[in-house]
Amino acid sequence: MGDRANVIVVRENGTHELYRTGWAVGIDLDLLEGPTPVLAMLPGLRQDGWWLHDTVAQGGILLDLGRKVLLFFAWEGPSTELRHRAAVFELIRAAWPGWEVRWLYDGSAELREYVGLDPEYVRCRDSAPSVAPFLAPDDEDLAGPDPGGVVITVSTGCHVASDAFDHPVSEGAALLNRLADAPGHGGCHLHVNSGIHIDPERRHLGWWSLCSSPQAYQIPELWPGWTVEFWQDDWERHVRASDRFSPAAFDAGEEARAAVLVEAGERRTVRARNRAQVTRLRTAPARSRAG
Repeated sequence: MGDRANVIVVRENGTHELYRTGWAVGIDLDLLEGPTPVLAMLPGLRQDGWWLHDTVAQGGILLDLGRKVLLFFAWEGPSTELRHRAAVFELIRAAWPGWEVRWLYDGSAELREYVGLDPEYVRCRDSAPSVAPFLAPDDEDLAGPDPGGVVITVSTGCHVASDAFDHPVSEGAALLNRLADAPGHGGCHLHVNSGIHIDPERRHLGWWSLCSSPQAYQIPELWPGWTVEFWQDDWERHVRASDRFSPAAFDAGEEARAAVLVEAGERRTVRARNRAQVTRLRTAPARSRAG
């Protein structure tokens, strides 16, 4: 796996250890097993003191064993899906009784802040935003029950951008110029994972995301003269702000929990198969020499 994440363990005495894994996509599913299995995985993870910067860290976990605090974030996985996010948090909290469970919207920077390190170490301030293309209503990327995407509503229309790039809100007011030529959607009923509502007359903007977004709390600096509200993962505020966004009804209870548990079981199977393969590769030369 090439998707990367940092895992930080804060011991009872306040010291911390840094690990790195290549299994970032779906890392939220690993948390469903509780603290003991997660800690048991650490000896097999690479520990090299390398903090992934905020444009490549696709996930991250911090376990504070003394305070019983669990922090995490991800770019992909059921915790970033509209239909499954609430179920994931419910299942994680059940597996971590007595722990404070919190999502990090600013990713790696917040991990470093928690352990008292400079967040600027993981910033990439010189890089320009990766501009997300707009998608037409019939674009194949919008097919399926969890297509993702970024819904952008204004008083005059509705648009959907790809979520495989930086959140469009990071473009600042330049986004308004791009919207003029963007394919229109009469309304959006998709299970997207982020959105923006823009009121040009009042110069007011609200935005949300189910994924982490680098420098999420510094977005107002990119919209000078505007009032910017960060709604975090509260997509329902967007629904109330615009009648052009109304995701199709879904079961966030038993059905969602069952789907997440199935996915978690599949991930455990894949990880076990991968560990068995690694073990075979490591032991094969020894057997060959012994023969």
